[in-house]
Amino acid sequence: MAKIVVLDPLAEDGLKMLQDAGLEYEVRTGLKGEELRQTLLEFDGAICRSGVKITADALEGNKRLKAIARAGVGVDNIDLKAATRAGIVVMNTPGGNTVSTAEQTFALMLSLSRNTCAANQSLVEGRWDRKKFTGRQLGGKTLGIVGMGRVGQTVAKFAKAFDMKLVAFDPYLPPQRAQELDVKLYDTVAELLPLVDYLTVHTPLTDATRNLISDAEIAAMKDGVCLINCARGGIYNMEALQRGLESGKLGGVALDVYPEEPCTDSPLFGMPHVVCTPHLGASTTEAQMNVALEAVELLVDYLKNGVIRQAVNFSSLDPKTLSELRGALDLAYRLGCFAQQIANGPVSTIKIQYRGEITKKNVSLVTSSFCAGYLTGILGEEISVVSSAPMMQERGLKVVEEKDARSSDFSSIIGVELEMEKSKIAFAGALFGAVIPRLIQYRGLRLDSQLDGSLLLTLQRDQPGIVAELGAAAAKRNVNIAQMALGRNLHAPNGLAVSVLSLDGEIDAQLISDFKAVPGVETAVAVKLPGYGEYPSWMN
Repeated sequence: MAKIVVLDPLAEDGLKMLQDAGLEYEVRTGLKGEELRQTLLEFDGAICRSGVKITADALEGNKRLKAIARAGVGVDNIDLKAATRAGIVVMNTPGGNTVSTAEQTFALMLSLSRNTCAANQSLVEGRWDRKKFTGRQLGGKTLGIVGMGRVGQTVAKFAKAFDMKLVAFDPYLPPQRAQELDVKLYDTVAELLPLVDYLTVHTPLTDATRNLISDAEIAAMKDGVCLINCARGGIYNMEALQRGLESGKLGGVALDVYPEEPCTDSPLFGMPHVVCTPHLGASTTEAQMNVALEAVELLVDYLKNGVIRQAVNFSSLDPKTLSELRGALDLAYRLGCFAQQIANGPVSTIKIQYRGEITKKNVSLVTSSFCAGYLTGILGEEISVVSSAPMMQERGLKVVEEKDARSSDFSSIIGVELEMEKSKIAFAGALFGAVIPRLIQYRGLRLDSQLDGSLLLTLQRDQPGIVAELGAAAAKRNVNIAQMALGRNLHAPNGLAVSVLSLDGEIDAQLISDFKAVPGVETAVAVKLPGYGEYPSWMN
């Protein structure tokens, strides 16, 4: 009989479900270090929330543990690479706490608007300060939403019921989906900041979103604006929030998450016009029951029937199929990562065109691999091939497959066309030697470029001297060019050409600006892809 360890508090219904499934389980919470490592050696499966940290050290030498089920969406407390190396399937439950988190956002927004917490405290202290706590209604106010995934879209639906005006930033939300939600999309966060009375964020914490709102952004907002964060600590700069409150620029701040948790000491705690809660977004009976039941169901299904669902580091493929398709899956995944980074606006439709021998294979699975690569860049965490296609659909992204069995210069080609409101971008990739992914076409121009590492793509006039200028711009910044690929329209010399430079190290905004400043260069875009031979966890 399989044995399960429950590492964080779990809803009673989940524990009962384990018992009804005939599995032996023990609840051991608060473990860390060697005690956690020794515990995991005793069990076949584990269920956790966000409290326990399952590090590489905790999994060291573990030959027994087969699966970890995360009751919730985030898996940043689990070392996925170490779990994958040990052959441990990690599964999550992304949809169970969406409504609860959105409701917590509104609970905090209403508390700020009506001074609920401070008014309650005044009564506790024996005062009747009715005039002191005059608030303002939400109806007619403008709510800014940064991040329109599951929670962001649910918040938008709630806000419409309060008769609020909605503006949002999400570079990946199709315009037609924004219209359905009656949300006005903006191209940058900076554009919507001066418009909002309330701002809420619903994005992962990435390099792009860390300190997204700091002093300069607060200065650009209306006086008296209220900020809410139920997503991830660190998106708002805490010191900037304090300064904004002290100056009177901010009308209120409500936080449910913090850069370091647990957080019991902050200058914001106790300040006027501040409401703080200890990460309660998913702390409802319903959410905890939903994620607990789903986590248990996933674990039971895998340990008793061998069925993998909602895994973030494994596919549900048998090893033979995975081996046969590895090259195509790798190419598609990289093309998905590439697509997400070169899109110059919200994408509404993605057409994936399969040509040649690949049309005889399971292209739906290859499409899912593309979607996994595309979403990984958006969400800032690895997305499994199992859940990627439904997640694209949830975000309003239409993915269309087209097949053409006719042969061409390559045995198989994967072409991609991104449709945006005012433009389209097309590109294509192929495999060399069945395992080496290459970019063979970009915006109608043929070329042969690697699809790994740090790349900088430029579109420029096909004229003498530009390539030398690009090299000089890189050299001026002491950036080494590892490889360069060039492409042009063979039938229209002196037209447009493309350069793809593989650069050592990271590409910063200044280098991109330097490339754009080269006479004859029309566009320059940086793309960061997995290194050669690096695969997402689920592909191993």
